[in-house]
Amino acid sequence: MHSLSLRDDYMDVGGRVTQEQLPRGPGRGDRLVFNMIRKKFIGVNMDKLKIYITICCMTFIMQSQVMASEPLRIYTVNYPLQYFAQRIAGSHAEVIMPAPPDVDPAFWQPDIETILEYQRADLVLLNGANYARWVKNVSLPPSRLVNTSAGFSDDYIDIETTTTHSHGPGGDHSHAGTAFTTWLDFTQAVEQARTIKDALVKRHPEQSEEFERNFNSLSQDLQALDDQLKSIALTSTRQPLMASHPVYQYFARRYGLSMQSFLWEPDVEPDKTEWNDLELLLKEHHAEWMIWEGQPLQSSIDKLQTMGIASVVFDPCGNRPEQGDFLSVMQDNEQRLRQIQRGR
Repeated sequence: MHSLSLRDDYMDVGGRVTQEQLPRGPGRGDRLVFNMIRKKFIGVNMDKLKIYITICCMTFIMQSQVMASEPLRIYTVNYPLQYFAQRIAGSHAEVIMPAPPDVDPAFWQPDIETILEYQRADLVLLNGANYARWVKNVSLPPSRLVNTSAGFSDDYIDIETTTTHSHGPGGDHSHAGTAFTTWLDFTQAVEQARTIKDALVKRHPEQSEEFERNFNSLSQDLQALDDQLKSIALTSTRQPLMASHPVYQYFARRYGLSMQSFLWEPDVEPDKTEWNDLELLLKEHHAEWMIWEGQPLQSSIDKLQTMGIASVVFDPCGNRPEQGDFLSVMQDNEQRLRQIQRGR
């Protein structure tokens, strides 16, 4: 490539750059440089030009360093991805999951201002598996989108039910389509975290060692959860279970659990039809445990007990917990599931 060299033969006798003597570079980049010089520096003393160029170079370097040191602004569609990203990125990113605490992020619809924040983010972490369906209806910069489950999309689980229901302020919705709580298979959670790490390394390769180190720490924690749940499953695989909500598909598949799901909410008393449906299912699926997303009403617990069914909470942690973090919530889940292993 032609390089610009402002030698003495490009100056007049007074040491000034002349228009006639400027070189004509063959490349587009050269032409831009030469045109800039023609416009700004014809007739300027060479010493002043050197000073100006030095200042420009130093300013560019300083601005580049500032940009590199500024934390990335990352938006996610659920809390598990926020937790994974923050642990991996550390102080190099501000990770935001803007859904209110009283909604299920999977069915939440952000307002216009929040969508604009997603559009302005450096990275947008998606869960994939048809999670956060609003994403399909808005324009987000493709180069900044990271589908964290794309690597195992062939292993998505399809759901056939078309029943609709509601919980929280999100209105009626259906769980038909693709099961989306991918992170409840902790081997898949590791892969989602790995995808996040790779996206961060691509943005800030100079921090790759730290990102790798933080990812390895997170991966070890997730692998420990996987090992613990496998040890529980070894003694529970043949025991029929029921789930209050169809969000445990990947969990059941990974850990070999026999599970049937309902569309019950922990804070809503099941109606007569729902109780009848349970009684019919029990004739073929002799479950003694109901797994809930959250703490159920005492009235629900009591009625289930009269039917010989105990209740246990396994929080999917799709939204921010009131206490603790993703890891502590999953560790608490694991401890509660040991009740099944112990037989109450």
